[in-house]
Amino acid sequence: MRVFFTGGSGKAGRHVIPYLLEQGHRVMNVDLTPLNHPGVDNLTADITDSGQMFNAMSMYAGFDEMEPGTGVPQFDAVVHFAAVPRILIKPDNETFRVNTVGTYNVIEAAVKLGIKKIIIASSETTYGICFSDGKTDPAYLPLDEEYDVNPMDSYGLSKVVNEQTARAFQRRTGVDIYALRIGNVIEPHEYQALFPHYFKHPEVRRRNAFCYIDARDLGQIVDLCLKKDGLGYQVFNAGNDHNGAIIPSKELAEHFFPGVRVTRELEEHEALFSNKKIKELLGFKEQHNWRKYVKGE
Repeated sequence: MRVFFTGGSGKAGRHVIPYLLEQGHRVMNVDLTPLNHPGVDNLTADITDSGQMFNAMSMYAGFDEMEPGTGVPQFDAVVHFAAVPRILIKPDNETFRVNTVGTYNVIEAAVKLGIKKIIIASSETTYGICFSDGKTDPAYLPLDEEYDVNPMDSYGLSKVVNEQTARAFQRRTGVDIYALRIGNVIEPHEYQALFPHYFKHPEVRRRNAFCYIDARDLGQIVDLCLKKDGLGYQVFNAGNDHNGAIIPSKELAEHFFPGVRVTRELEEHEALFSNKKIKELLGFKEQHNWRKYVKGE
């Protein structure tokens, strides 16, 4: 597929794009900073400028596409990851503006240019635990896509708005738009750097509900979304099978979320951030469990 990918130079995108290239897709990375990786086409553009998004999606990805003399080929899909990636980087109003206006612009350009598959990056912060003021308990566990998301911060709120924007455009056009609630992204080198500390101090992971997603497994999820047609508007948790902790799930829930209702029997280390839906609807099969890279103590 010919894929228009925003934000591919970021922490997640720089691993997802190589995965997509390995699957045979052609990827144009649209970002404020180019991605230095063999085979990727780069374009510098601003998602908050609607005209730039319409223009970028109707451009050649590279000089080679001029050779047939048949005009600019159409993109088959848009993957939208570009965003201010969390709170406390920019002022809250700017985080909200960039993330919501940027997402509106990208989706609007895609559907009006006839692109039938759009994947956007939402976030586990929509569940309202991560960036809450004080310690917030979830309504229930495990966290699933039916949850009534209700964050109190500008970043999580922007992602909730983006999900609703995607839902509105899907209803209007009938194209497939899938929103990925991406867990805490872990790059390959971060297992050794971070996880031993997490195991000794599990409390530091409470705000993430102990979730993580290996950046390469996220690549698999995006590829599965590209290949799965006809689902309309969908929200998917994008997380790995297990918690980023060595404590069994039942004990983890009882200790860190006492009194919170657990809606079903959990497997021994099953993630409190449920990925059942991506397994059942997309066929996701985890390749990078943390146990491959670091020993639990």
